[in-house]
Amino acid sequence: MPKMKTHSGAKKRFKLTGSGKLKRQQANRRHYLEHKSSRLTRRLAGDKLVFKGDAKVIKKMLGL
Repeated sequence: MPKMKTHSGAKKRFKLTGSGKLKRQQANRRHYLEHKSSRLTRRLAGDKLVFKGDAKVIKKMLGL
């Protein structure tokens, strides 16, 4: 049986924490930032953890 390939899109978007949880960036922080308030861009700056139900699928994509 061939090896499982890592999903290229997923490996660019998700990082594993030390405890095995998945980290992701928030949406709406890429462009048109001059139209968005500083308050919003600061709020979007931090990373978030992926929900448990989604994490199972993503870990499979990452080959974990």
